[in-house]
Amino acid sequence: MGICDGRVVIVTGAAGGIGREHALEFARQGAKVVVNDLASTDAVVEEIRALGGEAQSNSDNIADWDGAENLIASAVDHFGRLDTLVNNAGVLRDKMLVNMTVDQWDAVIHIHLRGTFCPTRHAAAYWRQQHKSGTPIAAPRIVNTSSPSGLYGNIGQTNYGAAKAGIASFTVIAAEELSRFGITVNAIAPSALTQMTEGLTGYVAMVEEVKARTGFDVGSPANISPLVVWLGSDESANVTGRVFNVHGGSISVAETWVAGPGVSKDARWEPAELTEVIPDLLARARPNSTMAGTPR
Repeated sequence: MGICDGRVVIVTGAAGGIGREHALEFARQGAKVVVNDLASTDAVVEEIRALGGEAQSNSDNIADWDGAENLIASAVDHFGRLDTLVNNAGVLRDKMLVNMTVDQWDAVIHIHLRGTFCPTRHAAAYWRQQHKSGTPIAAPRIVNTSSPSGLYGNIGQTNYGAAKAGIASFTVIAAEELSRFGITVNAIAPSALTQMTEGLTGYVAMVEEVKARTGFDVGSPANISPLVVWLGSDESANVTGRVFNVHGGSISVAETWVAGPGVSKDARWEPAELTEVIPDLLARARPNSTMAGTPR
């Protein structure tokens, strides 16, 4: 028995890394899991079954409209329902802006943004139909994956950061739209050591230093999953439209854009007037936060 006992959960991008850990933790908490990835997910499915859980492998392309629809249908057909969708799939194509190609831009935007929209759209349509038919799913949940790069910015990731910022905004708006069907929509901005981050030498060094000093593997992708599983469970009924930073044993709420110092008058501004106005506003404004959560 666990907090997701009997729930049916889809995890995209679950062949390895953070997605694999999500699938395993949902299974430990009693969920039946559809393990989705373009790469083979057979090993993850076997791990879940070895734990005594139920799992189904799925290789649909979640950034494809029909593929995403088939993913949702396969969960319902195989397990009889769908309770939670975790949008986790993604890729990196890091380049400085002046060297980035349009293909590198499109690849990242496609899998992250379209790959979040398509499954969410089809899952929401399924839950809405259940609601309209008088047999609503009791606690439908969507958990999306943003990133500190999208919330705070990171050099060399204009494509990835733009996509992840878009997912954060998508989460807030989708939560508002889908609340009337009882659907909650939240997101995480995780930091962990995976194939996508193993080339970040500074981050790798930090993880190794903390592990040597404390024994805690702060970079383990398994650290991310407890929050995702909780957000995907019955327990999170009153939480929606929020984005959470999560790294190691740390969880914090990522607050959305906040209106800072301002000025107004009952007339249109002359451009030259702003030479004094804008610097004053910026002097009183909070600096942008960095990836580390500190002022830039």
